[in-house]
Amino acid sequence: MEKKDTEVAIEDHNNHHHGQHEGTARKLENRHLTMIAIGGTIGTGLFLNSGALMSTVGAIGLLLAYLISGTAVYFVVSSLGEMATLIPISGSFNSYASRFVDPALGFTSGWNYFFSWII
Repeated sequence: MEKKDTEVAIEDHNNHHHGQHEGTARKLENRHLTMIAIGGTIGTGLFLNSGALMSTVGAIGLLLAYLISGTAVYFVVSSLGEMATLIPISGSFNSYASRFVDPALGFTSGWNYFFSWII
């Protein structure tokens, strides 16, 4: 087997060009993060299923259903945020279930989450 010469290019990070912007500007404010979170949470299901649900239960029923489910989601996410602030560990929500309740619950919730995404 024949050896080939290879040339290695090393970039000089100390040679900065003045007047040019390097990297990402970190200028996101709270309102930007809130809108990104709302956009990721809503998804397309809200827009696709709202018409069919409104024809079934009516406007008041639809509003009541969204208020009840939104309140439940708010309390769950607030609790998860408090736990993440108290103990910042790398891992998902099942890590907190293992730590605060029982390792079996963390194991079960992790697999349940996995199966809900592959179905």
